[in-house]
This record gives sequence, structure tokens and C-alpha cells, in this order.
Amino acid sequence: MARKLFAAWKSIGTLTVLLFTIVCGSAPITSLIVSAGTPAGWKLVWSDEFNGPSGSAVDAAKWSFDIGGKGWGNNELETYTKRTANAHLEDGSLVIKAIKETLTGPDNITRNYTSARLLTKNKFSQAYGRFEARIKIPYGQGIWPAFWLLGDNIDTAHWPNCGEIDIMENIGREPSIVHGTFHGPGYSGGSGVSAAYTLPNSQKFSDDFHTFAVEWEPNVIRFYVDGSLYKTRTPADLPAGTSWVFDHPFFIILNVAVGGGWPGNPDATTVFPQQMQVDYIRVYKRLV
Repeated sequence: MARKLFAAWKSIGTLTVLLFTIVCGSAPITSLIVSAGTPAGWKLVWSDEFNGPSGSAVDAAKWSFDIGGKGWGNNELETYTKRTANAHLEDGSLVIKAIKETLTGPDNITRNYTSARLLTKNKFSQAYGRFEARIKIPYGQGIWPAFWLLGDNIDTAHWPNCGEIDIMENIGREPSIVHGTFHGPGYSGGSGVSAAYTLPNSQKFSDDFHTFAVEWEPNVIRFYVDGSLYKTRTPADLPAGTSWVFDHPFFIILNVAVGGGWPGNPDATTVFPQQMQVDYIRVYKRLV
């Protein structure tokens, strides 16, 4: 008997529903798979579902852009732009696209790659809470996607004193691994306090969407992939004589870097363009 399977994601309130319709002859059979909405004990306070028209720019009320090709402290090779070629909405997701092309940015630096780096600085920041995103990452040598937070006092305290929480980073030569890290004074750069999460059975993060989150509360940061807690950090994890600086508001950053000291540069195996797809970002506060 011929069978056809149709599937579509639907949003109902805070729930995401996968609707399956199986047609067996003339009798359709429909079932629902419902993913978790607001996590128990939390209240949604900010989100972007990226549901605008395909090809359109991101919501300027929520996002701004870092632009230029100055290497960003990591010897990165791209010029970040605010063009829709590098960041746009598509089929209910944000797409950040790394492109191999020569471009001179507004800082008069010419680079051979372009990409985008979006941030909520001066638009949204929060101290403590659950920060979560559903992302399908790119792949390939020299590709470096990230979902992370920076202290909103960066302009006065400067990095790393402002603090940094890397909710998800991946370097393309490790397709099955993501890293959760935090940085502060005395534990920054290559000395950041880090943990890795590895997918089983040689699965690749670029093959599907995955959910990345931190739950950040006073004196504790918990790292999650697909709802699984894989690391809990407290001030006891800091190097001796250093300070825990995660006690003030942080803002959100999404970017795809090309090259840099950690991932290395693209090589002959790297395919362009590469893109990171972000289904949503949601930020919660703990219910009292």
C-alpha cells in the first residue's frame, strides 16, 4: 500500500509542534510530536523567532552589527558586514553566511572572506537567566561559529575584565564537538575555563539543528546541549587568585568567523559559502 509522509513545524503559543500526516490510501493518519515550550521554573523575557519574510534583514530593534576586518583579537580573516548577503532571514531562521570574496570594509581593510557578527549590545542585556538557541552550524576547516555573551560593561572594564560566556563554539576540524567556555581576568584566551561536548557515533553538528543553552545563576553556570547538562561551573573552578566576574548584565553575540589562531585557516577542503542557521534565541528569568 502506498504511503506518503508529510511533516511541518507549527507554533502554538510557546510550543513547537511537529505535525505528521501519513496518507495510507484514502485515510490520513495524523500525529503530533510536541517539543518543550518554556522550561519549568523559568519565564520568557526576550526572544527572536526570526519569522520575517525570507531575504529580509534582521530586526534592527533587537540587533546591531560589528563590522570590519580588524581580526577581532583572534587573527580572523573575514570582514564582517551588515549586508543581507551575510545575514538575513530565511524560512523562519536567521542565516549567517560566510562567503569567499574580496571586500574592503569601512575600516579600509581588504579581506578575502565576508561574514556577519550580530549583537544585542545597547538593545538587550541581562544578568542571570537561561540563554538558549536552536542552531544548525556550518562545517569545514577554518570555520568558527559561535553563540556567546559579553559583559555589557566592556567599554569601561574592557575585555577580559567584563567577562565572556561562550555558550557554543565549534571549530570546523572538530565536526562532532562543541565547546562551552568562560573567560575573565586571569583566565582568558587559551586559558579560558572550558568543557567539550561530543556527539555519539561520529554524528556531526552540521547535519541537523541542536539546542545550546546555559543556565546562569549567582556563582554557577550550567552548560547544556539538547537539554542534556554536560558541565556545571562555579568559582571553585577558577585558577587560584582570580575573580568570578559573572555578576552583571551580559549581551548576546552570534557570528561565524573564518580563520583565526584556534580554528586555523581554511584550506583546499573548505567549501564556501558556509552558513549558520538559527531557528530561535530565547532568554528566560528564573521564577521566584
